[in-house]
Amino acid sequence: MGEILGLGISHWPRLGQKNEQLSYWLRRTLQDPDIPAHLKDPKNWPPRMQEEWSDDEGLSHAQEHRDSMASGLREVRKALDAFKPDAIVVWGDDQYENFREDLIPAFSVLAYQDDLVCQPWGGTPNYWDETKETTFNVKSAPEISKYLATGMLEEEFDIAYAYRPLHFPHLPHAFMNTVLYLDYDRVGFPYPLIPFQVNCYGRYVISHKGFGFPYAEADKPLDPPSPSPKRCFDLGRAAARVLARSPWRIALVASSSWSHAFLSEKSKHLWPDVESDRNLYDAMVRGDTDVWRNTKLADIEFSGQHELLNWFCLVGAMTELKKKVLWSHFTETWVYNSDKVAAIFG
Repeated sequence: MGEILGLGISHWPRLGQKNEQLSYWLRRTLQDPDIPAHLKDPKNWPPRMQEEWSDDEGLSHAQEHRDSMASGLREVRKALDAFKPDAIVVWGDDQYENFREDLIPAFSVLAYQDDLVCQPWGGTPNYWDETKETTFNVKSAPEISKYLATGMLEEEFDIAYAYRPLHFPHLPHAFMNTVLYLDYDRVGFPYPLIPFQVNCYGRYVISHKGFGFPYAEADKPLDPPSPSPKRCFDLGRAAARVLARSPWRIALVASSSWSHAFLSEKSKHLWPDVESDRNLYDAMVRGDTDVWRNTKLADIEFSGQHELLNWFCLVGAMTELKKKVLWSHFTETWVYNSDKVAAIFG
């Protein structure tokens, strides 16, 4: 029988950049002419947001936010190393990277047959001062990937699978950043990676290129929706059953931040929905999985919690295995686009 560890982290792109870039999305959003002017005035923001923004557009609090995230990543990495998995399965989203107009699967196991040679920076300044030539060799696990895809189909989840990348040369950022951040201290990353893509961006994946967009464009013609939180939860349960029957040690990882300010209709794209994030976090910690499974997609979309569907898969898997949160850390923010959670289940 297989052994399974549950983990959750964020793949927030700004963490890989310099501190000066951590408040990028809020600064960009404040240039949007269609957001009401009174809401763009810091005097009208929540007190915690005013404190983070300060008089330097968030720079003085950036290191504190980075340190909080890094401490969580290090705890998760310690748990991963102690577990010594044969592979890690990562639930992550695709933002118009590998999947585009010709194919948008609700779920897809990227059962790549070859190891990937990844150059993530392309000349972009980054926290580690790595160059565009810096290469990361990410191992694949073709036997385990095919076993997982087969098992999901036998569990009557009609998922897609792929043996090689489609539109993206290596790993989309949800998966690449998972490697970069779980190796935050650059000690090496020896574990094979199995990306399990979830169409978190749904209505926005083609219409808005799976990205932030001007406030006035929120109601432009949209795409079909994401799979529901309930469906993601149940998919996680099925994946847990499949892998529990395997002979391998597998780490199941949810990779995403929680509510995204630039997607939140509730806050007019200016700050995350901290209250809704806290409610789900508290339910996860106390093991109240009914709250998770009964969450509606409309509520997720209104709060900007689109990417949290990756965590619904993880919470479903842990529910199936009767595993609880052993350790968790909530990094709250009002200025740096999204709350971030790190968690270990066992």
